[in-house]
Amino acid sequence: MIELQHVSFRASNGGIEKEIIKDISITLNEKFIAFTGPNGGGKSTLAKLIMGILKPTSGKILFNGQDITDLSITERAKLGIAFAFQAPVKFKGITVSDLVNIASGKTLSVTEICSYLSEVGLCARDYVNREINASLSGGELKRIEIATTLARGSEFTIFDEPEAGIDLWSFNSLITVFENMAKKTDGSILIISHQERILNIADRIIIVSDGKIKADGTKEEILPQILSASACPVLSK
Repeated sequence: MIELQHVSFRASNGGIEKEIIKDISITLNEKFIAFTGPNGGGKSTLAKLIMGILKPTSGKILFNGQDITDLSITERAKLGIAFAFQAPVKFKGITVSDLVNIASGKTLSVTEICSYLSEVGLCARDYVNREINASLSGGELKRIEIATTLARGSEFTIFDEPEAGIDLWSFNSLITVFENMAKKTDGSILIISHQERILNIADRIIIVSDGKIKADGTKEEILPQILSASACPVLSK
C-alpha cells in the first residue's frame, strides 16, 4: 500500500519555480489503478515521486506504513516497488535471459525464464538468447520489460504509458498481458495511460490535472465522466 500525505513538488525552469504537484494526499492499495489526465498534468511526476526518482518538496510517502520519503530508488526497489519507463532501456551485450535473471535477483532455469516470456506472449525459444538491442521492436521491448517485472515479483509496480510508441498489434497484445496480470497479481499495479481499453481494466481511475486529483473512483464512476464530459481531452479509444 502506498500512501501520500500532503505531497507537493516544485521544479525550477530557467530560474522560475513552478509547483507541479500540489498538496496531494491519497492512498493506493487496489490491485489495478490507473492515472489519467491531460499531458503535463502531473501524472508521471507523481509516479516518479513514488519510485524515488524525484523527491517531494514537502509531504511524506509511506509504503506499507513505512516512511520512504528519503529512501533511494534502490532502497525502494528492495522493499518491493518497481517502475517501467515509457521507453525500455536497451543494454548492449546483455541477453533477454540475463535481464530476467538480474530482475529476479537469482539464477533462474531456462524453463523458468521461458515461462515469464510466455506469460507476455513471446515465443520463448526465439527470445531467450536474444540481445537487448535495436533489433527488437518497441512492442517486443515492452513485453520483455513486463516479463522482467513479473520475474521481480514486486508488490507495487508502476507502468508509465506502456502504450507509447508501439503499433496497434503490439498494443492489442499488451492489453491481453495486462488483463492477465490484473487477474493474477497479489500486489498492486499502477498504470499511467490515456487509453480507454487500459482504463477499462482498472479497479480505480484517478484523474490528475494541474498537479491535483480532479476525480477518483471506480471505472464505472469515472469512465463515463471522461467519455461524456471530456474531463480528459487527450483520452484515446
